[in-house]
Amino acid sequence: MASLLRPSHELTYAAAEIVLQGCMKKAAEIGVPQCIAIVDTGGHLLAFARMDGAKFHAQRSATQKAITAASTRGATGAAPQDFGVNLSLATGGMTTNLKGGLPILRDGQLVGAVGIGSGTGEQDVEVAQAGIAALEKALAAN
Repeated sequence: MASLLRPSHELTYAAAEIVLQGCMKKAAEIGVPQCIAIVDTGGHLLAFARMDGAKFHAQRSATQKAITAASTRGATGAAPQDFGVNLSLATGGMTTNLKGGLPILRDGQLVGAVGIGSGTGEQDVEVAQAGIAALEKALAAN
């Protein structure tokens, strides 16, 4: 008989805080203040920071990047532009194709996502990767 339940894991606030701190450290290193959003697997906000000097409009895009990465289980910014625009329209603006959203995976399973906004797309991705790396380091130490 097939299993009726899947084993799953989700980020805790403590884990989200580690991602947030890793992102803030990298953003400070590259000199680009950022808006940083971390969500759980359902796209619910766990942690958010707007670093001093980050663009205030990036609050929403950072959150939408995280939600999109969680819902698609993939990095944002990879879809062809016209498809990304259509997807955003079809979801009432809940989905974005801007670079800077990354899923957070553990053993191949989605546990949450991070979204970064206020720099270039490449800077946003670099900061998101640093946050995920900080979490992976903390998990390896446990």
